[in-house]
Formats: sequence, C-alpha cells, structure tokens
Amino acid sequence: MVRVLAYTSPALGHLEPLLPVLMALRSGGAEVSVRTLPDQLARVRAHGVAARPLDPAVLAVGLEDWRARGQLAALRASVTTFAARAEHDAEDLARAIEEDGPDLLVVDVNSWGALAVAEASGLPYAVLAPYPLALRSQDAPPFGPGLRPAQGFPGRLRDRLLSPVVLGTLERVMLPPLNRTRAARGLTPLHRYDDLLRAAPLVLATTAEPFEYHRRDWPGNVRLVGPCVDLEEATGPPAWLSAIEQPIVLVTTSSEFQQDRRLVEAAVEGLRGTGLHVVATVPAGDAALLAAGPEAHVVGWAPHAPLLRSAVCAVTHGGMGATQRALAHGVPVCAVPFGRDQHEVARRVDVARAGTRLPAHRLTPDRLRAAVQKAIQRRPGATRVAAAFAAAPGAAGAASAVLGLSRAPDRH
Repeated sequence: MVRVLAYTSPALGHLEPLLPVLMALRSGGAEVSVRTLPDQLARVRAHGVAARPLDPAVLAVGLEDWRARGQLAALRASVTTFAARAEHDAEDLARAIEEDGPDLLVVDVNSWGALAVAEASGLPYAVLAPYPLALRSQDAPPFGPGLRPAQGFPGRLRDRLLSPVVLGTLERVMLPPLNRTRAARGLTPLHRYDDLLRAAPLVLATTAEPFEYHRRDWPGNVRLVGPCVDLEEATGPPAWLSAIEQPIVLVTTSSEFQQDRRLVEAAVEGLRGTGLHVVATVPAGDAALLAAGPEAHVVGWAPHAPLLRSAVCAVTHGGMGATQRALAHGVPVCAVPFGRDQHEVARRVDVARAGTRLPAHRLTPDRLRAAVQKAIQRRPGATRVAAAFAAAPGAAGAASAVLGLSRAPDRH
C-alpha cells in the first residue's frame, strides 16, 4: 500500500481543496495522513484520513498583511509571513516524514520550508496550489496587483517593466530566508520564485480555463485539475434556510483574519429593500458584532452548497476557494478583493465575464448594490466556467496524478 503524507499551511482555505484529494487518494487504496490545523482534525479524521496538528510554532506566525498600506506592501507582508514560517514548517515536515515513513508527499504551496524538505527528501512530491500560480508567463501579467492581461505591444511593455518591480521586490524578501532553509538541507539556492515550483515533480493547480488565463508556456509539471470542491456537501442545510423565500446573495469573508467585516456591513445595507436576502459567513470574525435585520442572516459558518443552490449571486472577498465554489455552482460572483491573492482572483472573475470586480477601496453600499446587480446579469459566464470546472480532472484526477509519481522515474 502506498503511504501518502500531506502537509498544509495554517489556512483553512488551503485545506478545503486538499481534503477531497486526500479522500480520493484513500479511495484509490493509499494510506493517507496529513498535518494540518488543530481545529480541523476531527473533521478530517471523520473522512478516514489520519491527521495530526501542525507544530504550534508554525501556527504562531500569523498573517499581518491587513495592517499594511497599499497592495504591494500587503503582498510584501504576506511573503514575510511565509518566509518566517519556513524554518518551522521545514522542521515540522521533517519530523512527520520520520514518524510516518511515507512513499509520497503532497505539500502546500505556501509552506516554503516544507517544500525544501520535500525536495531534499528524495521522495516524489506534489505541490498543491489553491490560488493562481505566480509563475512568470508571456501570457499573464505579473502576479499580485490584479492587472488585466496584456493587449498588444503597450500591454507587453507594461508587463516587462512591472515584472521586476512587483516580482523582484517580493523575491528580495522571500529568497534569503528560504535559501538559508535550503542550504541547511543541502539544496542549491533559488534565484527566482519560479524555481521553487519548477523543481517539483508535480504541481496541482486547483483551477481551470477559462477562469484561469490561457498560457502557452505552462511548465510540464503543472496540472490544472479544477477547484476540487464537493458540490453536494455531506453537512445538511441550516434549519433557518427553509424560512427564506427571497433569492439569496451569499457573502463570504476570509477564513484568515483581514478586517473585511465592512464587506458584510455594505452588503446588508446596500441590498436592503432589493428583494434579495443576504446570508453572510464570517469564519474569522464575530458574527454577533455584525447587525443583520429581517433581510439578512450573519453567521460564523454555514455550508455553502445548499446556500448556493438558492443563490443568484455570491459576494466574495476574492478568496479562491469561495469564489470558485460559487462559480462551480454556476452562480455569478461580485468579488471585492482586500489583499493577498484576492486581486488576481477578482480580476479573473471580471475577465471571464463570470461576475464583477469592485476594489475594496471603492466599497460603499450603493456601489456594491450596483456591482451585484451587474454580476447577476453575467450568469451565462458563470455557467460557462461551471461547465469547464465540471470537465476538469477534479479530485480523482489529482489523486491519480499524485499516485502516478510513485511509478515515475526519480528526478532527484
């Protein structure tokens, strides 16, 4: 029996697409274990996957990007966090390998130290990337600001000039600590972020065209497997859902704190009197602090699948998981990005004409109402994306690709 060990970063949104893959690996006959968030262990184990908690030292390094001013400063703060975690998640995965004796590894793209350990281990490994890949491409703008794909010579010139500013700045923060971790494992230094992903035997990107930009230069190790979401969650609908007669607008905020509560406040106020019922989930906030009213429900958590079946629009913070889950149901999205990869996700919503994009600095109740109404008219684009997601390999295809590594020639 093949033994697979998975390792996640401390982000619930990164566990969500991984869990269906782990379940598919188990269904395929593999023995599967994962190191992940302590408060998710019972849920993971309920699906038959062995789970242990991440090292508390990894959990102690929190994201502070929401304190930064400006997109580039926020991205730099995120990179600083991942770099600071690298030393701890490297040691954590090294211990896990010693304890579990796996044949294959699956490692979160944001666990940079763990990726170094995976590369140094000599074991076949896959990288799980649950947000748009930051790889350089002739067909995609520099990752981060959420730029529209280049059109003609002016656009290509823009990308050529901005790439050193955007990616170069981030790499100057990222590479020194990561290369120290790599040196301790006997690995050669990285010169660009791309090197981190190109070194992996397999990269699972949990998205698909046309939501992701078409690229002629995808590396050969990248597989677009689709969002890997369960359209029929095992958890039943909340009891209060049956009492809602109006069409639903689902509002989501980040599972990692980033002060995005004003998205809920704007939705509740802006959609009042429109005949739409707001259901907002605030997994990293306090639902009790947010006023709702007769036309809204604000909860800490609720299963999204039953809500989306009655939804005409999803207002998201631009998180990849929430956005793609809505689109997988054919529900158009109004994306309001606050930071991190959210600007890239929101731009893809707009480019795919699967919804609308409203930058957080322009967020008001009136503008959100207009953006939601426009997004609702873009349901055909959302339906087109849903069909593409359904045709993607999904969790089963991702699991098959991972298991295929055990039969592939050793690259190390």
